[in-house]
Amino acid sequence: MLKTPSCSLYSAADFPMLKKKIHGKSLVYFDSAATSLKPQEVIDAISEFYGEKYGTVHRAIYALSLESTALYGGVRKQVQKFLNAEFEEEIIFTKGTTESINLVAASFGKAFLKPGDEVILSEMEHHSNIVPWQLICEEKGAILKVIPITDAGELDLDVYRTLLSSKTKMVAITHMSNAIGTINPIKEIITLAHAWGAKVLIDGAQSAPHLCIDVQDLDADFFAFSGHKVFGPTGVGVLYGKKELLEKMPPYQGGGDMIAHVSFEKTTYQSLPLKFEAGTPMIASVIGLGRALSYIEEVGKPNIRHYEEELLGYATKQLEEIPGLKVIGTAKHKGPIISFVIPGIHSLDLGVLLDLQGIAVRTGHHCTQPLMQRFNIPGTVRLSFAPYNTIEEIDFFVKTLKEILKDL
Repeated sequence: MLKTPSCSLYSAADFPMLKKKIHGKSLVYFDSAATSLKPQEVIDAISEFYGEKYGTVHRAIYALSLESTALYGGVRKQVQKFLNAEFEEEIIFTKGTTESINLVAASFGKAFLKPGDEVILSEMEHHSNIVPWQLICEEKGAILKVIPITDAGELDLDVYRTLLSSKTKMVAITHMSNAIGTINPIKEIITLAHAWGAKVLIDGAQSAPHLCIDVQDLDADFFAFSGHKVFGPTGVGVLYGKKELLEKMPPYQGGGDMIAHVSFEKTTYQSLPLKFEAGTPMIASVIGLGRALSYIEEVGKPNIRHYEEELLGYATKQLEEIPGLKVIGTAKHKGPIISFVIPGIHSLDLGVLLDLQGIAVRTGHHCTQPLMQRFNIPGTVRLSFAPYNTIEEIDFFVKTLKEILKDL
């Protein structure tokens, strides 16, 4: 049964970091949009693998290797289910969302972009979904176009429709803004792009921990997310790509495990997914990712979404009552993220003073400098919630913030 908002959806006892003291204060962790805390069972799964089951994958016939290969492959099936992908081989393991996007930009760009073609991004993109496309567009002579956002922090879909044309080859868009929490109408964005023959990459780094993802229902061509934002370890991520597209794209990196045959005259490559997984993979991190996804599934995404919406609504109401405080990003559909500014007070100063009370928040531009320029601000204070947060923590934060503002 779903717990009331007065206690965390997940037991705080599951997360060792929440027992930590910061400057002698209990940790209040409001930076899950940057990286989520790890449940003990994820930590244990990684330790158990290294201590009891360690072996390389795909390359040997001894028992440890076979067991490791089975565990590694099992997580791929698990991610397929998590995203509702049609084929297991559509799941590529990467180092994270950033590498997933770079892989698509480089490989798709090499295969399909030519001079004069166009790539569409939005004004709210993370730098990781801007720079890779700039690089490939510069290399191929393609043109970047940008969807503007409204004062509420929502995409201007009327402008988006005018940007689409027969020259559009890729639309790369965030599912949920890491800076202001806006949840974009991805299905509509994809439908409009496909009408012009364009492909769509979804940056799901923020949406994967919070929203139900069905890549077949969305008809997404690519979807990327990171393990460390879904209660898993760092150093592992996922790229989903439609099978027919991935098969037409050249390898992103060369090395062991992605080859079928090598000679100095010619190399042939493995079939999917190994074609895109060069070198010894991050086996332990993949296993940790699998356990993290199981942890999410035990409670269920709909319960997570409902709980976090209550946290978001409660916190937003409390903050809007503080004189002078301005929330940046007031979209109708938002994830559990609140960014705000207080005129005359630098976000970094607030971040330092909150840290002294054990409260961890993110300050600055959040790797979204174009978005900050759109609102004519240098940065914000950002709160981002997860199912281990509580109403009591929000009350403590608001009380502490008011005391800090009074002193300032």
